[in-house]
Amino acid sequence: MEITSSNPVVRAITGGTAPRPAQVAASRGVLPLPQADLLEILVHLVSSDDAELRENAAATLRDQDNGAIIPVLSSPEAPTSVLVHFATQPEMPAALHEAVIANNLTPSNAIAKLARIATTGSLLELISLNQQLLIREPAIIDAIIANPNRTAEAERRASETKREFFEKERGAEQIASELRAQGKEAAAEFIEKSEFAEHLDEAGFSTDDALFLASHIEVLDKDTDDSWLGLEFIEEIYEETEAQRKATLDKILGEIANEEEEVTGDRISMINRVMKMGVKDRVKLGMKGDREARNILIRDPNKLVSSAVINNPKITEQEVEMVATMKSVSEDILRQIAMNRQWGRSYTISLNLAKNPRTPLANSMTIMSKLQLRDLVGLSKDRNVPEAVRRHATRLLAARTGKG
Repeated sequence: MEITSSNPVVRAITGGTAPRPAQVAASRGVLPLPQADLLEILVHLVSSDDAELRENAAATLRDQDNGAIIPVLSSPEAPTSVLVHFATQPEMPAALHEAVIANNLTPSNAIAKLARIATTGSLLELISLNQQLLIREPAIIDAIIANPNRTAEAERRASETKREFFEKERGAEQIASELRAQGKEAAAEFIEKSEFAEHLDEAGFSTDDALFLASHIEVLDKDTDDSWLGLEFIEEIYEETEAQRKATLDKILGEIANEEEEVTGDRISMINRVMKMGVKDRVKLGMKGDREARNILIRDPNKLVSSAVINNPKITEQEVEMVATMKSVSEDILRQIAMNRQWGRSYTISLNLAKNPRTPLANSMTIMSKLQLRDLVGLSKDRNVPEAVRRHATRLLAARTGKG
């Protein structure tokens, strides 16, 4: 576990740089340190390769006063390593285990281990009361049910949570509730408002499909700006035929295959799931999705979907640099990039747009006035750009160098 204390004594001892006498003194608990720092040192040393330090630390931990330990375990600044240690030791007083269970900083996998080794039913009942924790770490549910020391109440709560959240047929509302319990608000919003989630089976989606797509959502509704969705885009929202959707799928797969040595199975699975979605849902995914979703949807031939990606607040300058080189995106996307003030300050983006034969000519001409001489020379000789771009590059070169 990472050492959380900023105390230089703690860091020197746990890092092994302190003098040997100081390490031995720390292992015996005789250094004048705050209780939290002492516990962090002892928990670290109890796993030491040094037998003397290890045995001293174990003995010192056993001799600690519970009344002094509980405030540390209850603190919002409790060291994670200390919480894990006390959670995973079976022969601890119930009061210490209760403090560990109540602390939100205790890792859920440590609580799962405690649920497996707990010898008192009251502890298992206390763990079972935290339904959000059980949802976040399903292993805790199984540990409670398998523990022979469980009470009927602990078993009932764990079994009901398992049945409610992991065994019954789940609709969009249930999936959204689970996502919120895990702190995934943006993903929950996406599931609630997506068309495909209204009738998962009819849309050809499984629960796993819905959860997988939701896992790629990183932007909340309040952080998106859909003001760009003007009336001129309405015609782009239509129900695609299977043939159109398959053509889009093949196009995206083909483009990615041309750029990568190998298209992984995970990438193909992601694309297949995305392409089950209608245009409206792909637009939402474009505006709210993560880098993986954006990388797929920027290639969508529907300009509304690819425009949503460009308007995603999480898109990075590096991604836009890449998009500016793509010869498969629509002129509308390249025009939006060229007219964006923030991206216009990036020389790399401007140069990529100028070199892209699909960039609208008017935008290319404007951009070229900002390019350096060496890049104008390259453009004047580039056979992959339109003739008008080469001629304009030549004229700009002549004007700047005085060679008319």
